[in-house]
Amino acid sequence: MKLLLIEDEPAVVSVITRGLSEAGYEVSVALDGASGLRMALDNPSFLLIILDVMLPGMNGIEVCRALRKEQLATPILMLTALGTTENIVMGLDSGADDYLVKPFKLAELEARIRSLLRRKSSAIPPQPESTSLLQLADLELNTDTKSASRQGKNIQLTATEYRLLEFLLKNPRKVLSRMEILEHVWGIDFNMNTKVVDVYINYLRKKINKHSQQELIQTVTGLGYMLRENNADENTH
Repeated sequence: MKLLLIEDEPAVVSVITRGLSEAGYEVSVALDGASGLRMALDNPSFLLIILDVMLPGMNGIEVCRALRKEQLATPILMLTALGTTENIVMGLDSGADDYLVKPFKLAELEARIRSLLRRKSSAIPPQPESTSLLQLADLELNTDTKSASRQGKNIQLTATEYRLLEFLLKNPRKVLSRMEILEHVWGIDFNMNTKVVDVYINYLRKKINKHSQQELIQTVTGLGYMLRENNADENTH
């Protein structure tokens, strides 16, 4: 199993390559962002990319955006020394599938890799459905064109916002916990910073409420979120 590691710290490179090689992975290394970008685009056989954020020249965020712009679907696990919610969101927004904050244990890195590879291998082509339109009240999502609208007005969504809205629309009037949302939208099956969910819910709320005063995404105190028509009771807001 071939992996690409884009990392400039020799000590980190040594630990990761040694540990992953012992675990049965074949690891190629790029020591800067530009080299990593070229290697990733020239070698589509990589099953996963481990990408550091702080790189000389072209940083990891820029590399990730460039790879996604080129339609490279290879899972990207981002390494960062900056563990704030804002930095995590920035990494995910750039197209990363998961993140790991430095310093980290090799066992956790291996667990993240296994999770991302399971997610990739279990992905199956979408089957034809009776309808490609998901709808609640005046909010619509077309799963064929990947477009959303409210009151007939288009809503521009990022890829993550689209997956979040799709999950909510497929589970209307059902309370969804933050961990459920993480698992289905980000494909993470272990504890990730659940504040990321709150950040993206706020992003989505602002966009879908731009042309309507009716609040569809309800916060269920202590439990999570629910998408439904605006008939909130004392337990929601």
